[in-house]
Amino acid sequence: MSCKVQTPEPSVSTFSRPEFIVEEFELINGEIFKNAVINAGINIKNKRTQIDELNVYPVPDGDTGTNMSLTLSAAVRELEMQGGNITVSQAAETAAGAMLRGARGNSGVITSLLFRGYAKAFSGKETADNVELANALTMGAQAAYKSVMNPAEGTILTVARVAAEKAQEICGNVKDTAGFWEQVCIAAREALAKTPEQLPVLKKAGVVDAGGRGLVVILDSMLAVFKGGKVTVPQEKKAVSRTFEASNDIPDDEEIRYSYCTEYMVEKSPESKDSFMLRAYLETIGDCVVVVEDDEIIKVHVHTNDPGLAIQKGLEFGRFVNDPKPKIENMRIQQEMRIKEKKIAKKQEFKPVKPEKEYGFVAVAAGSGIEEMFRDLGVDCIIKGGQTMNPSTDDILKAIHSTPAKNVFVLPNNKNIIMAAEQTIKLADRNVCVIPTRTIPQGLSALMAFDESEDFPDNRMSMTKAIERVSTGQVTYAARDSEYEGHSIKKGEVLAFDNGKLRYNEKELNRAAYKLVKKMVKSDSTFVNVFYGSNVSTDQAEALLKQLEAKLGDKVEIMLMNGGQPVYYYIVSVE
Repeated sequence: MSCKVQTPEPSVSTFSRPEFIVEEFELINGEIFKNAVINAGINIKNKRTQIDELNVYPVPDGDTGTNMSLTLSAAVRELEMQGGNITVSQAAETAAGAMLRGARGNSGVITSLLFRGYAKAFSGKETADNVELANALTMGAQAAYKSVMNPAEGTILTVARVAAEKAQEICGNVKDTAGFWEQVCIAAREALAKTPEQLPVLKKAGVVDAGGRGLVVILDSMLAVFKGGKVTVPQEKKAVSRTFEASNDIPDDEEIRYSYCTEYMVEKSPESKDSFMLRAYLETIGDCVVVVEDDEIIKVHVHTNDPGLAIQKGLEFGRFVNDPKPKIENMRIQQEMRIKEKKIAKKQEFKPVKPEKEYGFVAVAAGSGIEEMFRDLGVDCIIKGGQTMNPSTDDILKAIHSTPAKNVFVLPNNKNIIMAAEQTIKLADRNVCVIPTRTIPQGLSALMAFDESEDFPDNRMSMTKAIERVSTGQVTYAARDSEYEGHSIKKGEVLAFDNGKLRYNEKELNRAAYKLVKKMVKSDSTFVNVFYGSNVSTDQAEALLKQLEAKLGDKVEIMLMNGGQPVYYYIVSVE
């Protein structure tokens, strides 16, 4: 709800070095530590996709590697600006400070806290030896464990704790840094390998913990520098293929001659004509023509004012495949929306303001309709984000400082943003309370419970209680094939969640949504709000409303709203 969470610390303690062996240990200086952290940042960025893919949940939120990469990238930027004459204390403090502000998602916050522990252990020191490195690992693990309400084993926390325990065990005996750190890395890898035995969901999915894997990449990358290696060269961004994946991002000031971007794929028939004839025809009705073929298929991309003609011509060369389906997009509308979004983003640039009123609100949300509802309920600053788009601690802090209030309530509205929001409490120049809202409906419910005539503690309590009274349903799609909670899921299927628990996986969208709402409505339910997203047509949403009213209209009041949210086809609120 607010500032601090008390949890047991890992069972490791710092090592006291006997004074007579101080000179026997190899030392690392600030430049070495700086390069070690930079190397970790570059390597985790290079491997972020591999880490993302370890996500066991079928929904589109596999962003552990991305969040850890963005968090370390903040440190890399700051460290690269540091001169060569830097102490280990300065390097660690720079890295920890940058990561704290740049932390995204739970994995990013935990990573930043590990490095905050390192900074505390190195405070005031020009160099560090193995004992101090062991104490840094220990203090980092302790800080990370403290940050989690109910720390679970089989996660990044476990890997951090086991690495720290190994470091404490050997730091008084191993003299060289590389040898010491290598044993720490081995312990971390062994801990990572055991995570599937500690978390059944990992074992069932056949993967190790994504956050733990990210931490192993970090430790291994630091080892490479401690061994005398050079900083890894960042991978070049892959060149965008222009053979078929033609860009539809028309510059805002460019006049559009042809309105519709049309794409399709046909399976060639034995008597198919030469695709050159198809290309030649498309050139007469449009531009940006790309036609690619192999022995079995022909892919087509064209900008045209007559998409029907382009598609009809394609049928002369074969039959359309189901995946991917033919696609027609209006580029004029895309350009207009992009210009509009840029204008909104420009208006939402957060600038610090002095506190004037007693209370203010910051909310994380995505979707024009949902954002408008939060504004109508009194939110001062909205941070665009949510599922797959986790704002950083610094993003949230800037929004807080742009809120002209002495007391600011922050509504994360996503379980993976709560920890980043909580880091702002000690950074802000005004009183901050993070209400732990995990969904959009919880955020809206918390706002409606606010009473300006009440004092801060009473409002905090009322808003927190309010989120317990609302049930949230979410309908999205499967990002990958998986076996999850007894469901055999295929990529692309519709998934329906009831308060975070997967209830249904279906092929048809409205069927999944209808079954979900019917399941969520109880005998004491009175209101149902359904927000439809950017990938749902108005006709499709209204068809769902008619189904629900026919079945539930005499029991509850049902309201349909255009939320415009990404990722989720429907978000459902039941009270």
